[in-house]
Amino acid sequence: MKTASRTLNLDTPLLAVVGKKSVTALAAKLDLHTVGDLVRHYPRRYVKRGALTDIAELQVGEYATVLARVVKTTLRKMRNRPDEYMQVELTDDHRGTLRCTFFHPERLQWVIVPGLRALFSGEVSTFNGTKQLTHPQFEAVEDSEGVRPFISIYPAAHGLTSAQVGRCVRQVLDVLDDPSDPLPAELRRTEGLADLGRALRRIHLPETEADFFGARSRLVWDEAMGVQLALALRRQRAVQRPAAPSPHVPGGLLEAFDARLPYTLTAGQRRIGEELAVDLASTAPMNRLVQGDVGAGKTVVALRAMLQVVDNGRQAALLAPTEVLAAQHARSLRSLLGPLAQAGELGGAEQATRVSLLSGSLSAAAKKKALLEAQSGEAGIVVGTHALIQDRVGFAELGLVVVDEQHRFGVEQRDALRGRGEQAPHLLVMTATPIPRTVAMTVYGDLEVSALRELPGGRLPIATTVVPTAEKPTWLQRVWARVHEEVRAGHQVYIVCPRVGGDDKTAADDAEQPDDGGGDERRPPLAVLDVAPGLAEGPLKGLRLGVLHGRLPAEEKDAVMRAFDAGELDVVVATTVIEVGVDVPNATGMVILDADRFGLSQLHQLRGRVGRGSAPGVCLLVSDMPPGTPARVRLDAVAATTDGFELARLDLELRREGDVLGALQAGRRSGLRLLSLLHHEEVIARSRGYAAELVADDPGLAHHAGLRGLVAEIVGDEERAAYLDKV
Repeated sequence: MKTASRTLNLDTPLLAVVGKKSVTALAAKLDLHTVGDLVRHYPRRYVKRGALTDIAELQVGEYATVLARVVKTTLRKMRNRPDEYMQVELTDDHRGTLRCTFFHPERLQWVIVPGLRALFSGEVSTFNGTKQLTHPQFEAVEDSEGVRPFISIYPAAHGLTSAQVGRCVRQVLDVLDDPSDPLPAELRRTEGLADLGRALRRIHLPETEADFFGARSRLVWDEAMGVQLALALRRQRAVQRPAAPSPHVPGGLLEAFDARLPYTLTAGQRRIGEELAVDLASTAPMNRLVQGDVGAGKTVVALRAMLQVVDNGRQAALLAPTEVLAAQHARSLRSLLGPLAQAGELGGAEQATRVSLLSGSLSAAAKKKALLEAQSGEAGIVVGTHALIQDRVGFAELGLVVVDEQHRFGVEQRDALRGRGEQAPHLLVMTATPIPRTVAMTVYGDLEVSALRELPGGRLPIATTVVPTAEKPTWLQRVWARVHEEVRAGHQVYIVCPRVGGDDKTAADDAEQPDDGGGDERRPPLAVLDVAPGLAEGPLKGLRLGVLHGRLPAEEKDAVMRAFDAGELDVVVATTVIEVGVDVPNATGMVILDADRFGLSQLHQLRGRVGRGSAPGVCLLVSDMPPGTPARVRLDAVAATTDGFELARLDLELRREGDVLGALQAGRRSGLRLLSLLHHEEVIARSRGYAAELVADDPGLAHHAGLRGLVAEIVGDEERAAYLDKV
């Protein structure tokens, strides 16, 4: 081991203080390279000396470290060889037993004896219904951490135990100088936070429970401030380039559109419309997210904003994640506008504009026409997919970018449009996935958030039922009977499968595929290309069936949706390509096969495709998962409520938060280890306020080197922080 220098700091390479063998293991197994990496590798939990691990809480497949007592040991002969192995029975002294198997036990049998308390590390598996560790690494407690009252249990890996990590941590802490504290002293005093150096020591080597609770509280603040400062810097950069103001124009397209609306806007639509009108009239670029539940009327809100921009002689671009959704948006906008979207056509209104569709798979002639309409300004509204981002797509004067279903796009993609021209276009982001407050303040923290909660009058409830085929196999026949009933009543039905089929081995499109512990023993998910022929020749024989999935050519997808919209098809068997934006008022039935293979928010989005007309909707969630499993809990939750905001909160509770927060890391090793969207809502809110004040007083954090370093450590360098990917 090298001798540590007196100026050891968080940026010092581990090799300066830890032995080469340990450094190699830490780098290879845990991606830890510097002193800072190691001391930010916090304990997963703590075991009070004398208190054994609750074995019942161990999860099969995890690499675990347990503190347990040896009950008995047994030497056994191997079946096909003369060698022996040793079986060890461990206990947690109340309800759990764990079996360990050791090979070549010649010396171990004199060390691992009944009554021994030790740390055992290995991958948890099962054999004959009993949890076991196969040839785990072990270390007697008496030798593991001196006489400290708590044993720190670290995230570890095969070949690198928690005890080995702990020894390296203590080795570093023995010689580490107290790091300079990035958080301002006034903030620490106001919030009652410990100094960084003390917090880093106490989280690893607590003497009392108050020590590690206090240390965690401080280090959570570091992570929250790192994220919120990055977002505050991004908000600051967004307003540095002025926008062209687009105030309300009396007697323009917007007023003409409002006059032809056949219904009254909801209070929420009016309120958000006023917010957008004020934003668009400013030279500060609008940077707003409008979230609303399924069917809340976001399209009309966005269209009114686009018309305000068009009234000022500028253009609006609507970016959709799929060609099906882009085509649907173009049709919906033209239908809503009527003669107002027929500029140059017979019957078009005097002040009319045009709505152009631009997607990657258009014919050469159609693409050329759309490009010319965008370049010339003839099209006031241009709808498209990622094709809009291409450099060769030009606009006469782009005043507003509307991004639908933001979680499908990264910031880098939306900014490819915003970066064009001398003036910045305003930005409106829409999502039909309601977002909990903490997610809005972190993952979408660079945007001002408006929530559209009211549903338009006349929307009928959707009855949702779980169809448990494992327990009640005959219910599946009732599902197909219900499809026939909907069709006989003059309505139409969607049937959704998790994947396309054919050569694909994975889920279709963007299905979420939650991990519910089903393992590899489950059959493959049902596929459109397999299910559709069976239905057409079987229980749905005689009905007009169509097939829709992401691998179809754009013209064929559009033809299927047009036929379904026109009532020429009774049933569409589809993947999640119909998840958002698809609006066929006559569709009243939704059957989701293998529903347990979809995420909670995805199920809610799919359900929202029905019941959009004058007839009530029905959604049937078909699953063979037994009661009590995570998948069935999710399905039962969807069946219990149609409130998307309530489901969003539950979704956050059921999902791994790392999947949400990890998107902030832009592909780098995560700097977020303690921050919880569920448990730290107040910390996130308060840190957002502090971050806004700090960046307002010190643009770019020029005079706060420690805070700049915190942003780089938690989120990444500033350039990377400018392109946080959204989920």
